[in-house]
Amino acid sequence: MKVLGIETSCDETGVAVYDTDAGLRAHALYSQIALHAEYGGVVPELASRDHVRKLLPLIRQTLAEAGLGIEDLDGVAYTAGPGLVGALLVGAGVARALAWALEVPAIGVHHMEGHLLAPLLEDGPAGRPQPPFVALLVSGGHTQLIHVEAIGRYRLLGETLDDAAGEAFDKTAKLMGLPYPGGPQLAMLAERGRPQAFRFSRPMTDRPGLDFSFSGLKTQVLLAWRDSDQSDRTRADVARGFEDAVVDTLAIKCGRALDASGCDTLVVAGGVGANKRLRARLQAMAEQRGGRVAFPRPAFCTDNGAMIAFAGALRLRAGQHDDASVRVTPRWDMASLEPVVSG
Repeated sequence: MKVLGIETSCDETGVAVYDTDAGLRAHALYSQIALHAEYGGVVPELASRDHVRKLLPLIRQTLAEAGLGIEDLDGVAYTAGPGLVGALLVGAGVARALAWALEVPAIGVHHMEGHLLAPLLEDGPAGRPQPPFVALLVSGGHTQLIHVEAIGRYRLLGETLDDAAGEAFDKTAKLMGLPYPGGPQLAMLAERGRPQAFRFSRPMTDRPGLDFSFSGLKTQVLLAWRDSDQSDRTRADVARGFEDAVVDTLAIKCGRALDASGCDTLVVAGGVGANKRLRARLQAMAEQRGGRVAFPRPAFCTDNGAMIAFAGALRLRAGQHDDASVRVTPRWDMASLEPVVSG
């Protein structure tokens, strides 16, 4: 089954073709970072307009790279939420129109389920991880620990009570004067920082539970930066101290989640999942515990069409599809999803 995937939840236009027999055939991504940089963040109306401008050319490009004609598609998957409502409607409208014209099924995919399944998209050295496992979804909008009993059967173990980890990266970078998007800039800067030059708290690790909170950490960094000499050396050291605090906090909570669920496999997805220090720390933790951790390749940590094509293909192959109406769900609880039962 050849499925076209469309991702337009925020400021990246992603398109991919996934073949349930041959795997990922092709994918393309257009980022709007340059468009939004002058505003210091995503402007929803501009994001929607740019999706309109780029989506059809990307679909043509991706089909050509896959060696397929549009008539070869067996289904269409698109991000239906959560996300920016205008941006979501662009992808949903194009997807539903294509599916109607081709007389093939279409399905709206939960954006975070796409991220959660991204580590299963391609075979790793140890093969694809199979449920049950614990998933850490860590991005600009979400920080969640989820027990994955089966595809489509998810139980929330813990989540952030305020800022997500990626959001904290971006806001901390901004208060230190780093350019947009700040999170990746801060991570690069932290590579030059001295460990222990600044030590910040590991929020909510001194009490039981699996929830997160990063707003207080952000405030600690603000105070430390404000009272420092604000030199380049200090900026790198503060960035390192902040990154170490976030990585330690995530690792401690992941260990607790594995213990609580009785699982030995951890899956990590979302934009912050590309962070090198986080990957190294979780890999070391998994080896020490005699378990396993799986990541998507860095290109599939951030928003992309491949994860939507894959998640949609799993559901379409199981016989699930939506009706012909164009609907999106900007706020959508992943626990409400139907389980996937393979035929």
